[in-house]
Amino acid sequence: MTSRREFLSGSATAMGLAMWPDTVVAQATPVKIGFITTLSGPGGYIGEDIRDAFRLAVEQGQGRLGGVPVEVIVEDDGLKPAQAKTVVERMLKRNGVKLFSGIVFSNILAAVVPDVLDAGGFYVSPNAAPSTFAGRNCHKNFFAIAWQNDTLHETAGLAANELGYKRAAILAPNYQAGKDALTGFRRTFKGEIAAEIYTRLDQTDFASELAQIRAARPDMVFQFHPGGLGIAFIRQYAQAGLAQTVPMVVPESSLDSTILAAVGDAALGITATTHWNADFPGEANRAFVAAFQAKYNRLATVFASQSFETALAIGAALRAVDGDLSQADAFRAAMLKADFPAIRGAFSFGPNQHPVQDWWVIKVEKGADGKPVLVTRQKIATGYGDSYAATCRL
Repeated sequence: MTSRREFLSGSATAMGLAMWPDTVVAQATPVKIGFITTLSGPGGYIGEDIRDAFRLAVEQGQGRLGGVPVEVIVEDDGLKPAQAKTVVERMLKRNGVKLFSGIVFSNILAAVVPDVLDAGGFYVSPNAAPSTFAGRNCHKNFFAIAWQNDTLHETAGLAANELGYKRAAILAPNYQAGKDALTGFRRTFKGEIAAEIYTRLDQTDFASELAQIRAARPDMVFQFHPGGLGIAFIRQYAQAGLAQTVPMVVPESSLDSTILAAVGDAALGITATTHWNADFPGEANRAFVAAFQAKYNRLATVFASQSFETALAIGAALRAVDGDLSQADAFRAAMLKADFPAIRGAFSFGPNQHPVQDWWVIKVEKGADGKPVLVTRQKIATGYGDSYAATCRL
C-alpha cells in the first residue's frame, strides 16, 4: 500500500507580509486543508490533475487562498475506501483538520465524508457528488463545485435526443457514480434502452460487453468509464469495429483530454457534454489553461478545471472569515455566495449546495495539426441544476 504525503506549506507567514502589500491577513497560522485524492491505479492521473490544479491556485496566491495562509496536506487513497477512512480519521484527530477536499471517486467520498461532517468539518468536493448527498441527506457543510453526479449524464441524454437517437445501449461501472450515471441518462433520454450493462471498477477487458452491445443492435452507445477504464473501453470499441457503426455519446469525464491523447483517432466523432472545455473563450479560462500547461507541461482536464475553481471558492470563503473556521455560519454563508471568478462561466449554488450552471455539447474533431481535439459546438442546457435539490431541506 503506497501512501504519499506532502505539504504545500503556508510559508508565506515566514516570508513576511511585505511581499503582499494588498493583502490584509488577520490569521498567522495556516488553515489546514485535508486533501485526500486518488494518485495511484488507473484513475491516478485524475487525482494528479485535481491535486496539481489546486496546488496551482495556492501557488498563484503565494501560499494563500483568499489572502489566508493555507497548509494543504495531500494523501493518496489508493482507490480504497478503508484506506481513505483511516487517513481522514488521522487528519481529524491528530492534525486537527476541519476543511477537506480532493476526492475523485464517489465510493471513497461515501466512506469518509460522513466522518468529516459528523466532526463538524467542511467538505468541498472538486469532483464526486453522489445522489446520496444531494437530496434528503444533503448537509449544510457539504458543497459540490463540479456537478451533481447525475447531471453530466442527464445532459448526455439531452444531446442524444437532439441528435435523433432512438435506441441506446448504456454502460457504467457497478458503483454509486456508475448507478447515478445510468439513472441520469435514463431520466432525460426519450428513446428506448436496448441494453443496460454494469462493468467492474477494475475492469480492463470489455470483450463480453462489446458482444452484448452488438447483439442489442442499438443506434447509439452511452458509457461512463472515467480514467484508465475509459481509455481501455474506447480503444476496444474502435478495435471491434463498433465506432464506425454505432455512434457514442458520453459525459466529458469519459473523454477528457488525457483519455483523448491516449486513444487518438479512435475517439474521432464521439460526442460529449460538459460544463467546461479548454477552448472556452473567457479570459480567466485562457489564463488558467495557459498557466496549467506552463507549470505541468500538459493540457488541463475538466477535473483540473474543477479543482482550480474549488480552491478559488474556498479562498473566497476563507477571506470572509479571515481564515477562522470556528465562524462556521459565516464561512458557510460566504461559500454560498460563490464569490469567485468561475472559469467555466456562470456559476451559482442551488438550494442543496450543488452547482447551477450551463452545459455544452463538444465533439472530437481533427485539429489544425491533424490531431484529434475536443471542440465546443453548442449549449445544451442553461442554468441547469439537479434532480434532487427539491428534496433537500437546508
